[in-house]
Amino acid sequence: MSRIGRKLITVPAGVDVTIGENNLVTVKGPKGTLCQKVSPKMTVKHEGATIEVSRPDDENESRALHGLTRTLIANMVEGVTNGYSKTLEIIGVGYKAQKNGKTLVLSLGHSHTIEFVDNDQVTFDVVVDKTTKVIVKGIDKQVVGQVAAQIREKRPPEPYKGKGVRYDGEFVRRKAGKTGK
Repeated sequence: MSRIGRKLITVPAGVDVTIGENNLVTVKGPKGTLCQKVSPKMTVKHEGATIEVSRPDDENESRALHGLTRTLIANMVEGVTNGYSKTLEIIGVGYKAQKNGKTLVLSLGHSHTIEFVDNDQVTFDVVVDKTTKVIVKGIDKQVVGQVAAQIREKRPPEPYKGKGVRYDGEFVRRKAGKTGK
């Protein structure tokens, strides 16, 4: 059996979980509501303050879906209670981020500025101290990670000077530049 799939999901107080037809799982909490349709092969049971996910057989596909389904539901419960965030560091001379209303404006050395707009799933915070930091927040783990990856993609860290957008705590392997005679 899957060790991850066997773990029970504890539902904190203030979170409402409903399992509809076709395994449509809806989680409502203090931060919002998330819905996810899970595989019809999996059996999802909500009893009291726990959720249990079980599989019908030991085939490879069922084994893979078992842990995936449990993790997706656990991430939804965590998202509506605490939320998720990713922190990005912007390193480089003249590289900066600004928040104009609901718009994140990035100056990353291109001839134009790059804009990302807050929506109902993701919000942006800008913290300016020694380096410029952007915090991407939301309740859906997948959306927060995707938006953070899209921001990083606009100027990934380069290996010679380390300039660019990187995740907080990310290690960038540095290379030696050309050597003169």
